[in-house]
Amino acid sequence: MEFQSKAVQMKENVSKVIVGKGNVTDLILTALIAGGHVLLEDVPGTGKTMIAKSFAKSIDAEFARIQFTPDLLPSDITGINYYNQKQGEFVFRKGPVFSNILLADEINRATPRTQSALLECMEEHQVTVDGETRKLGFPFIVIATQNPIETAGTYQLPEAQLDRFLLQISMGYPKQNELEIIKRFMTDSPLESLSAVCNADDVKGMVKEAEGVHVDEAIMNYIVDIADKTRNNINIAIGVSTRGVINMVKAVKAYAYINGRNYVVPEDVYNLAIPVFAHRILLSRGISDSAHREDVMREVIGQCKVPTEDWSK
Repeated sequence: MEFQSKAVQMKENVSKVIVGKGNVTDLILTALIAGGHVLLEDVPGTGKTMIAKSFAKSIDAEFARIQFTPDLLPSDITGINYYNQKQGEFVFRKGPVFSNILLADEINRATPRTQSALLECMEEHQVTVDGETRKLGFPFIVIATQNPIETAGTYQLPEAQLDRFLLQISMGYPKQNELEIIKRFMTDSPLESLSAVCNADDVKGMVKEAEGVHVDEAIMNYIVDIADKTRNNINIAIGVSTRGVINMVKAVKAYAYINGRNYVVPEDVYNLAIPVFAHRILLSRGISDSAHREDVMREVIGQCKVPTEDWSK
């Protein structure tokens, strides 16, 4: 495939800054190619903002950042019509959402009203202000971050908002790579010298090629089986939506693509089931945080029969 090498170059480029997080890099790249959005959730200082900026600098495209705060307004995101005295008419001033890669930093610090301003943008890739609809550019991906342990001054993301994210990812602490990270950032930030390795046309090519990745019917049945079991589980009040199932199919095709295959294998579904499905379920009792949702999803996945065939045929 013509553009598959660009995906490899992007992963290598991001690895110049981010150490030991190849799986997270793969997942964000999967979301980009699948046309989805990413929610990075972890404690402060684990590299959430850094990896988002690394992806932004790897693509020759427009990048914007919004620092979410309780006093942020929807118009601060989407833009506003203002009266231009020189022109004698109302003029639309675009908000930061009119970009290719949008970093929504600490998204849970904004009020639900402000958070909802992203719903139309994320799902339909368009913005409606004062009755006029404007299309967003391509590619468009929201990489949002949030801190799960600090609750003061935060607002929990509603289920409708969570369902708009293709993937929810936890960065996690570095394991054997922390010394290398210290050495790499001791004198200078490698992010400053990072340059773009692809452009919007390359991303469009990757998206088109990933759409042609083959998904066997047995694989699709495997995905549907997992989703169906979330809807019939005593521990789950609300299971995976149909949108979640459709997004999973898109995600596994993109994941197979960046791993050099033109067909999907059951391991792709297994690797993506928690990032794609866990944040879409609502537990029937107890604390419905990310860790508990992931534990329940692991139980659900374990109940599903894994198909076995030669998927390369």
